[in-house]
Amino acid sequence: MNEKRDYYDVLGVPRNASSEEIKRAYRKLAMQYHPDRNREDDATTRFKEINEAYEVLHDGEKRQVYDRYGHAGVRGSGGPQDFSGFTGFSDIFEEFFGFGRTNASNRRAPRRGADLRYALALNFEEAIFGCDKEIEVTHSDACPVCQGSGAEPGTSPKRCPQCNGTGEVRRMQQTILGSLVNVSTCDRCNGEGEIVATPCHECRGYKRVQREHKLTVQIPAGVDDGTQIRLAGQGEPGVYGGPAGNLYVQLKVKEHRFFRRQDNDILLDVRINIAQAALGDEITVPTLDGDVTLKIPAGTQTGRTFSLADKGVPFLRRQGRGDELVTVRIMTPESLTEEQRKLFKQLSKTLGKEVIEQPGKGIFDKVKDAFGM
Repeated sequence: MNEKRDYYDVLGVPRNASSEEIKRAYRKLAMQYHPDRNREDDATTRFKEINEAYEVLHDGEKRQVYDRYGHAGVRGSGGPQDFSGFTGFSDIFEEFFGFGRTNASNRRAPRRGADLRYALALNFEEAIFGCDKEIEVTHSDACPVCQGSGAEPGTSPKRCPQCNGTGEVRRMQQTILGSLVNVSTCDRCNGEGEIVATPCHECRGYKRVQREHKLTVQIPAGVDDGTQIRLAGQGEPGVYGGPAGNLYVQLKVKEHRFFRRQDNDILLDVRINIAQAALGDEITVPTLDGDVTLKIPAGTQTGRTFSLADKGVPFLRRQGRGDELVTVRIMTPESLTEEQRKLFKQLSKTLGKEVIEQPGKGIFDKVKDAFGM
């Protein structure tokens, strides 16, 4: 995955920007990239990135943690925020003008957890025949010490005195259209409606902690490099009773030292010498199911391909397998013994030096005649 951009760069504000400057920058960018208005391919991604940056920088405590520790500090305190709460263009007006649904009710509505991704390496045979792989995935869980309240055991959260537990602050604003009520998220409780006076020592008041989870991934036979497997409900937990996100496992298949794959066929190159090609032979070739015997006919030319039926890759969505395609490469000897040199000289006298194909016997017929075949 790509490294996260600096939140200040995302909003286009300096690191010493005031809360109002951050809010103005957010409003401008959110209006520009909201999916209800912007149909460009990357608009949704940019919109989520903008909301993520704003959620951190407009909150005083989160901003201090981010300024000191960067993304690791925010992530380490309970995992990345889920910014899927903005579901329509009206959300922008709710945040700044108070139109539509109330911000508090929107924040406390059930929200789906974030999706996670995991890169899993397989060797060639595991991808061909399938297997079960155990993986460890890190995602946030409710803190086991405070049971997700954020407060140290023996204490409890208190109603926020600034918003009186509503999670919202309402201010009257005079405009050319008259008086409007500006409803914004309470910056003291971050819209939660409650304050944790004594944060839990385990989660530091963020209600969640990072935990390792072991999962078994069933790899079906015939998967290829880049195949993605979805594990429903194994992503980040939902918020306020919302469903969990999904886990997407991206498969990376390692190369084999001599097999190659082409769709559902296995490709293999084998070397034979000039005598085997001219006279024919039986050779042993490897397959994914073990060695088999392959008959090389007399007169075989370099580059000829032989098919071994049902020795390829299983089909993912139907019965059967592809083939193994064996291509022979005729190797010319680079060094000869004295005896071999004499034999080749004798052979060359019978073959002649024609470079244009003549009717009658071909070169391999002449080789067989020379050796008395």
